[in-house]
Amino acid sequence: MQSVNVGNLVPNPAKGGVTGFGKRPAEGPVFVSAPGTDKGKSGVEGDAIGDRAAHGGDDQAVYAFAREDLDDWERALHRELVNGSFGENFTTVGLDPNEAFIGERWQVGDRLLLQVTAPRIPCKTFAARMGVRRWARRFTEAGRPGAYLRVLEPGPVCAGDPVRIAHRPAHGVTISMALFALTLKPETLTDLVAAWDDLPAETQRNVKERLGCTVR
Repeated sequence: MQSVNVGNLVPNPAKGGVTGFGKRPAEGPVFVSAPGTDKGKSGVEGDAIGDRAAHGGDDQAVYAFAREDLDDWERALHRELVNGSFGENFTTVGLDPNEAFIGERWQVGDRLLLQVTAPRIPCKTFAARMGVRRWARRFTEAGRPGAYLRVLEPGPVCAGDPVRIAHRPAHGVTISMALFALTLKPETLTDLVAAWDDLPAETQRNVKERLGCTVR
C-alpha cells in the first residue's frame, strides 16, 4: 500500500453542490470499517462523499487504484497525478486491482479484511475534474478502472501496510471483465453469472434488467 487517501468536500465543477473526489494521502493510521447499507458514507475514516445518492455504502466502502496505472496516465496525459488524483482511497503498488476477481478477499495489514465488489465506472464529476475530451469513454476503454471493496473485518491501515490476496474465487470473473460487460460490451453480460453470489445486489439487479430474464 503506497498511500491511504481521504478527501474534504469542495465545490463540484460538474453539477453544482459539493464533491469529495479530490483526495490526498493521510498521515498516520486511518480506521476502515463498514459504512452501512445506505449510500452516502465512506468506509474510510475522515473521507467525505459529496454525491451521497451515488457513492459510498457497504459495496463501495473503499476504492483502490494502482500507482502503476496512475503512472501510465501521467505519461499519456503529460501531467502529474499525485496519489488520490483519481479519487481512490488506496493507492496500491505491486497488486493489480483490475485483475482481481469479484469476491476476492484482501488482507491489509494485520486486521483489515476487504472483499472486491465491482469496477469503478467513471461519472460526470470525474470527467469534469480531469478536463480531458471524452474522458469517461477513454478511461473505460483502457479497461483499468480500479476496484471497489467492502469491509469484512474492520481495522486500521496506513501507508506501507502489506496487501495480500487471502482468497480467490474459482469463477475467474475479473474487475476488468465486469467493467466491459457493464459498459462497452453488453454482449458479455452473461459472463458475470459465474460470479453471481459475489456480485453486489445493485449489479445483480442491473444484470437481470438488461438481460431481460430471470438469472439463476
